[in-house]
Amino acid sequence: MTQRERLSIHDRDVVAPSLSEQERMVEALLFATVEPLTVREIESRLPQGSDVSLSLSSLKERYHGRGVQVYQVGDAWAFRTASDLGFLLQKERVEVRRLSRAATETLAIVAYHQPVTRAEIEEIRGVSVSRGTIDQLLELEWIKFGRRKLTPGRPVTFVVTRTFLDYFGLENVKDLPGLKELRAAGLLESRPFSGFADEHATSDGDVDSREDDSA
Repeated sequence: MTQRERLSIHDRDVVAPSLSEQERMVEALLFATVEPLTVREIESRLPQGSDVSLSLSSLKERYHGRGVQVYQVGDAWAFRTASDLGFLLQKERVEVRRLSRAATETLAIVAYHQPVTRAEIEEIRGVSVSRGTIDQLLELEWIKFGRRKLTPGRPVTFVVTRTFLDYFGLENVKDLPGLKELRAAGLLESRPFSGFADEHATSDGDVDSREDDSA
């Protein structure tokens, strides 16, 4: 019998753990990691034949309604405190420094218009975007470089990151709140700026042509 035939027989003899055991393994991995894990990353650590997607779905259901729950963050998964219990951890939470108006508006534009170029951000805001504003958001790892656009000059684009989704408790960008919620939370100026669909926004918008404030 050749080595290839022995390996083939061995592969057929591999029996995946029971679903409950797979859940325990996935639970252990999610509990021990700081960063969210993708399905592929989890699969690479579980025994051959394991059904990670089914294990995650079952695990999410089992933790539903509990103080710690299983959340999907973009294309990855993680344990997170239930959203309605976040107030319990406010004292221990590390606060990110307050963003400037320019950085906040730039972040909102990237989130709602991604992938978007710097020129497009400036067109939407009506003011030029300083390098410091972009650098601050890149440093926070809330935005990252996307693919270059197939337009003259091949400009780079910006998109939000998994870190951004995780920080704001979002599964994907489709879960972003509406403009009213953003303004109520103080994340946007009350004035509308062009490029955002809003029932109260006017076509001319109240924008100026000054360079934005530094981040």
